[in-house]
Amino acid sequence: MKAKALAITGVLGYSGRYMAGEARERGYRVLGLTNSRYRSNPGNIRLAPLSWDDPARLAASLQGCDVLLNTYWVRFNHRKFSHEQAVAHTKILFHAAREADVKRIVHVSITNPDPQSGLSYFRGKAQLEEELASLGVPFSILRPAVLFGEQEGEDILLNNMAWVLRHFPLVLVFGKGDYEVRPIHVRDLAQLAVREAGRNDTENLVIDAVGPDSLTFRGLFEELGHAIGASRPVIGTPYWAVPLVHAATTLLGFLHGDVMLTRDEIRGLTENRLASSAPASGTTSLRAWIREHGASLGLAYSSELARR
Repeated sequence: MKAKALAITGVLGYSGRYMAGEARERGYRVLGLTNSRYRSNPGNIRLAPLSWDDPARLAASLQGCDVLLNTYWVRFNHRKFSHEQAVAHTKILFHAAREADVKRIVHVSITNPDPQSGLSYFRGKAQLEEELASLGVPFSILRPAVLFGEQEGEDILLNNMAWVLRHFPLVLVFGKGDYEVRPIHVRDLAQLAVREAGRNDTENLVIDAVGPDSLTFRGLFEELGHAIGASRPVIGTPYWAVPLVHAATTLLGFLHGDVMLTRDEIRGLTENRLASSAPASGTTSLRAWIREHGASLGLAYSSELARR
């Protein structure tokens, strides 16, 4: 029996690389869809371009693939890319998959998407979930909050929080810092995604892809501080001071040629959009992982734009 073929977007990036590795370990054939051919391809994965301006070519690339596993997205709006553009591109990808007779789409979304949200990230993710539901192709939607692991500097949020702790005498958080995050290890997400890709039924599923540990934002700084040996006072700020804290993170990002934290990301945090009460779908403890990797976290700043 011929092995199932998976097409995976972002296959040379963060989560997509782990999904490709997991799929190949399970005997699947993998096609990588990417526009980042300058990145290293250590697994010698067969690649095809994400031809946004040529949907017919994109559909032809997907011919013979049983499942599309989609990680494509952008973290923030930038002069070179935007959430609106990412929504339009992903819709083209979904329709190309249907044209190519792909049997299932596994799509990586976000916790708490909302079509009415004033935040383009969460609104755009909700629009794509609605598009997928109307497509007529069986799907699994995975909703992670934050990823962590595996190699040094890959998990940008945790690494740069540790970097701040190593370089500054105190930490300012927005409000009380009592909003929660529910991260999942990148390998747990990869295993979940490939498991869903292996389904042979037509059931549509929506799964909060979250780990076993839920921490407040303040608690996450405290956990990191203990692990790296750089515990700092974590001081809450009134919400009227958020623009000042955002200005400080903007300056730090500018000094590294990066965007450290956007105003919308601050709102998403404080609106508890990275929280979830769902059962854990990953098994790796964030607390245990931080303790194990504390010595290497935050030694160097990790740049989102440099990764792109």
